[in-house]
Amino acid sequence: MEDQNINEIEKNDDAENEVMYSNFIQDIIDDDLRSDRFGNRVHTRFPPEPNGYLHIGHAKSICLNFGIAAQNRGLTNLRFDDTNPSKEEDEYVESIKTDVRWLGFDWEDRLFYASDYFEDLYQYAVKLIEIGKAYVCDLSADQIREYRGTLIQPGKESPYRSRSTEENLDLFKRMRNGEFEDGSRVLRAKIDMASPNLNMRDPVIYRIMRATHHRTGDNWCIYPMYDFAHPLSDSKEEITHSICTLEFEAHRPLYNWLLETLDVECKSRQVEFARLNLSYTVMSKRKLLQLVKEGHVRGWDDPRMPTISGLRRRGYTPESIREFCSRIGVAKGNSIVDLALLEHCIREELNAKATRVMGVLRPLKVVIDNYAEGLVEEFEVPNNPEDPDAGNRKVPFTRTIYIDQEDFCENPPKKYFRLAPGQEVRLKSAYIIKCESLIKDEKTGEVIEVHCSYDPGSRGGNAPDGRKVKGTIHWVSAEHAFDAEVRLYDNLFNDPNPGADENINFLDQINPDSLEVLTNCKMEPGLKNAKPGDMFQFLRLGYFCVDSVDSKPGTPVFNRTVSLKDSWAKISNKE
Repeated sequence: MEDQNINEIEKNDDAENEVMYSNFIQDIIDDDLRSDRFGNRVHTRFPPEPNGYLHIGHAKSICLNFGIAAQNRGLTNLRFDDTNPSKEEDEYVESIKTDVRWLGFDWEDRLFYASDYFEDLYQYAVKLIEIGKAYVCDLSADQIREYRGTLIQPGKESPYRSRSTEENLDLFKRMRNGEFEDGSRVLRAKIDMASPNLNMRDPVIYRIMRATHHRTGDNWCIYPMYDFAHPLSDSKEEITHSICTLEFEAHRPLYNWLLETLDVECKSRQVEFARLNLSYTVMSKRKLLQLVKEGHVRGWDDPRMPTISGLRRRGYTPESIREFCSRIGVAKGNSIVDLALLEHCIREELNAKATRVMGVLRPLKVVIDNYAEGLVEEFEVPNNPEDPDAGNRKVPFTRTIYIDQEDFCENPPKKYFRLAPGQEVRLKSAYIIKCESLIKDEKTGEVIEVHCSYDPGSRGGNAPDGRKVKGTIHWVSAEHAFDAEVRLYDNLFNDPNPGADENINFLDQINPDSLEVLTNCKMEPGLKNAKPGDMFQFLRLGYFCVDSVDSKPGTPVFNRTVSLKDSWAKISNKE
């Protein structure tokens, strides 16, 4: 992938995380520092619109803006571009603050809103009118689109473009005072209707909209467009580098035109980078909102969603997401990143620190006939073989245990090394057992109980005579286990690039098996007091976390974060 460099994550003396970047954006900053373009300053901003929850693509932007500023001993603002009150809510504002902090970044006292500048933006618009660079237009939205022209045909001037300065000032003031209906008039910049860049063909910079704003209430009935508010907000905050995603590249001439035409003191520099596109995922806020509103998922924090809150609930950590953003680098060209890389990052982290536990998702009862009734033994099981300081825990063992249904086969194929009639298997850290007989459901023929014998000399799982037993399976004591709900998550979409084909509704590409809920899973007793957010490796099954919403004291609900299979590691090793 072009222009990508692997970044390093370090911790500074204050234990805050910095993402270290070496890329084309840093090269631009280096040039500006050498030329003293901004007085040896680097000041960035993360400017979300509060009209939805942040997703993994925003995480990349957060890491880039905060990380590159920290690398250059600069500052980063958090600014909400709240210029469209019809779609914005306080709920989204608070969720965004939570997500940025959770990722490990701090805007300190630099929290701003575009709505802080509504009066200033209005006065900027007035100034454009006064210098003959803006006019009130009465064309409808459809007419404006028609007059705009095409990529190969120039636009046509509005019949209202020649209004006098006095008339425009009067009409704009009356727009502010609420004298006109929504959509009846707009304020447009007067630039060039023949420009090859459609964004420069007299773009709309103010519209009439009667909607209650989450901060200013009903004080305003006209609101600035994003392309107008954004560069001027950057300038007011003395932002040096306005780092945007690639779709804003065509808007950069308008960004610069406004700063130059209004002759503001700080002329911020817009720099574009490729947005993050992730396989088997949609990143469009509109589509994500549709998934939530229509009930295809259980909310913005559904663990199948690519939102930061969804990833957090699923068990992803800030460190794993920052590492992922570091590995994908910063590119100039759009591409799709394999979801397997994100999963690889969380596996690497959890492999090093997650406690190993035993849970049986689809239980099958096993009775060890030659084991004494009422006898309870305790076996020491390592908490994490990857961590020498993790220690051990004691797990109870009794005559009746549960194993996973998948670990038994009545008619096994060749090279099947788990439990089968007449076949031995090792119980993790316990004994070697041998299947002696079966009990089946009379109606369905399903095996419902397996009777085994055990080798008393194999305590700890080792055969006393040195015989080889290849299979090792996990288990829980039936007497001590508790029932728990486990949720198994898969990709929300079946297609690696959902929505790419305009002839197919992206909703038709939803994976009907993206969530499987198991309600009678058997867990080792120590998990009963697990707290929301706790993370574990269920031996042989994957990495799981305790759900932060539906879990209750003594009744944890477990979400599978990711399976043990690591396709990305296999691909990387082949390369």
